[in-house]
Amino acid sequence: KLSRARGACGGAAAGPERRADAYQVAGAAAEAESGDSDPGGGPHLQHISDREFPDDLALESNPSDHPRASTIFLSKSQTDVREKRKSNHINHVSPGQLTKKYSSCSTIFIDDSTVSQPNLRSTIKCVTLAIYYHIKNRDSDRSLDIFDEKSHPLTREEVPEDYYKHDPDHKHIYRFVRTLFSAAQLTAECAIVTLVYLERLLTYAEIDICPSNWKRIVLGAILLASKVWDDQAVWNVDYCQILKDITVEDMNEMERHFLELLQFNINVPASVYAKYYFDLRSLADDNNLSFLLEPLSKERAQKLEAISRLCEDKYKDLSKAAMRRSFSADNLVGIRRSNAILS
Repeated sequence: KLSRARGACGGAAAGPERRADAYQVAGAAAEAESGDSDPGGGPHLQHISDREFPDDLALESNPSDHPRASTIFLSKSQTDVREKRKSNHINHVSPGQLTKKYSSCSTIFIDDSTVSQPNLRSTIKCVTLAIYYHIKNRDSDRSLDIFDEKSHPLTREEVPEDYYKHDPDHKHIYRFVRTLFSAAQLTAECAIVTLVYLERLLTYAEIDICPSNWKRIVLGAILLASKVWDDQAVWNVDYCQILKDITVEDMNEMERHFLELLQFNINVPASVYAKYYFDLRSLADDNNLSFLLEPLSKERAQKLEAISRLCEDKYKDLSKAAMRRSFSADNLVGIRRSNAILS
């Protein structure tokens, strides 16, 4: 059933919602086979929003599920950021030449990254930096055999005996992720969803991402995110063409374990996605990873104005519909609207 669900999710015509439903049905079917069935005889297909979480895992404290919970990677990075600022202050280190551009009355500088269309290169840099801080500031070395690179190597090269002792640097992680995204032609949104799934796995399974398992955990998160998010899904066998020495059976097994550890919860609310995007931008600012800024051209200004007008008309219609529903009360005082400038 899992393999059939994955096959359905890999089709080019299936959208993110249909793929998510397929995974959830697969999870319910797996529970039915294990004995969780309705007394009437049929399987009890529980909705994903009604699934029970572990006893000590509150929804409000899990950043991958709740929009108000702080992301794990941002909190782990703050220690290094504070130490760096303290060291620069004690040693009187000059910040050097300021390279950041600021808008003025005559020129407005904007970057080409938005929450709906992030810049691919900058997003991958931020996501890999978040993974770097996860590894560097991990609490311990809890892991599972399915993600251990010694037990399931990604290459035919012999894994060193001390492979679990050396933390990878940011450039090493970036090259690994960038290679996968370039070869599979994945989008920047997929990178953000990858980070959401990674933190959800660490929270649900109560494990740590460390030197011995980071490649397989990241690969599993990318594999799942690409199937759920992108319309042109990448099949498991395609990743075997990118990573020449891994087998499709190994990929299937890792995907199955990943889904089970996530309790088949692959839903990413829009509010959670937006929170991760803006936290990644905060991480970039803290670590001097600047997004490419360009002067606002006349053509782009006209395009932004057109988009703003469309949004204004859309929300104006929604507000009118909401007010019509509220006017059903007697003697209702009229609601005063205030003009807003969208830019």
